[in-house]
Amino acid sequence: MPRPLPLTLFDLDHTLLDGDTDVLWCNFLLARGAVDRVLFEEKNQRMEREYRAGTVSPLAFSEFYVSTLAGRSRAQWEPLRREFLDAVIAPRLGRSAHELVERHRVAGDLVVLTTATNRYLTELTAATLGLPHLIATECEMGEDGCFTGRIAGLHNMRDGKVTRLHEWLAQQHLNLRDCESTFYSDSINDLPLLSAVRHPVAVNPDMRLAAVAAERGWPVLQLRDLAS
Repeated sequence: MPRPLPLTLFDLDHTLLDGDTDVLWCNFLLARGAVDRVLFEEKNQRMEREYRAGTVSPLAFSEFYVSTLAGRSRAQWEPLRREFLDAVIAPRLGRSAHELVERHRVAGDLVVLTTATNRYLTELTAATLGLPHLIATECEMGEDGCFTGRIAGLHNMRDGKVTRLHEWLAQQHLNLRDCESTFYSDSINDLPLLSAVRHPVAVNPDMRLAAVAAERGWPVLQLRDLAS
C-alpha cells in the first residue's frame, strides 16, 4: 500500500501568529486614521471577544473585517498592506512558529495555512512563513476593481473550514481520508476541523479547546516567543 500523503494544516491567529490579524489590522487602520474610530473601535473589540467565546456568527465576523477594505482597490491598499506586514505581523511570527512550519515543509508534507481571515490580509503572511498554499475567506471585488466589503463564497470558519478544505483537496485530486492529516489550532472555533483530521494539535489553546484537548487526549503545544 502507498504511504498516505502527509498533509499538515496550520491555523494562523493565536497559533502561528501572536495575535489576531483582523484585530491588529483594525488597530493599525485606527492608528493611521484610515477608518472612523467611532464606528470601528468598539465593534472591533466586541468582535474579538465574541470570536474567542465562539458566539459570533461566521458571516458577521467575516464581513465586518472585510468591510474595512471597501471602496479601494488592491493597488490602493498595497502600501498600507505592506507596512502592516512589516511593522505589525512579521514581528509577531515567532521563531518557534517558523521552525514548526519548516520542520513539516522539509519533511515533505503538503503544508497549508487555513484561516478565517481574508486572503488579501494573509497571503503575504503565508509567503513569509514559507507556506505555499492558503485557504482563506475570499473578498468580493466590484466591477470597478474595488473591494465591495462583502465576502465571496463560503467563509473559511468553523464548519466552513472543513468544507473549504474538502473543496481545495478535490482541486488537487486528493481526499482527506487518504491523507495523514495534522491540524494545529488554538481555538474552539476550529473544533470541526480538529475533529476531522487524524492528528489534531491544540496550540496555545483557549480555555474551551484546552478542556476538549484534555478530554480527548490531544497533544498541546505552546508557541509564545516573538520574533526578534
